[in-house]
Amino acid sequence: MAERHNDRVHSESVVLDIGQDIGALIIYTAAELRGREIEVSPRGAAARVHVEVLERRINGQPVFAAVFPGLRAGDYDIWENAPTPKGTVTIVGDKVATIDWR
Repeated sequence: MAERHNDRVHSESVVLDIGQDIGALIIYTAAELRGREIEVSPRGAAARVHVEVLERRINGQPVFAAVFPGLRAGDYDIWENAPTPKGTVTIVGDKVATIDWR
């Protein structure tokens, strides 16, 4: 049986494509969101970008996170299985924004 992508611990490094007007976003979540998709959209825009919550290891401990490696600077709505945004975040160029939903 083939392993599902979200069933394994992801040990590879994450490459963040940041600089000038591009930043990144990491949303730390509880284990229950593993395999679920989280979306972001520029504030007020219909187009969304989605990533899957994956399990990774940091210092030998499990961490569950959605990583958006390259977002243009600006304000974003965050969507997680709801008709309204779960929150907002401001992305700053050359920086990594973090949100903790644990």
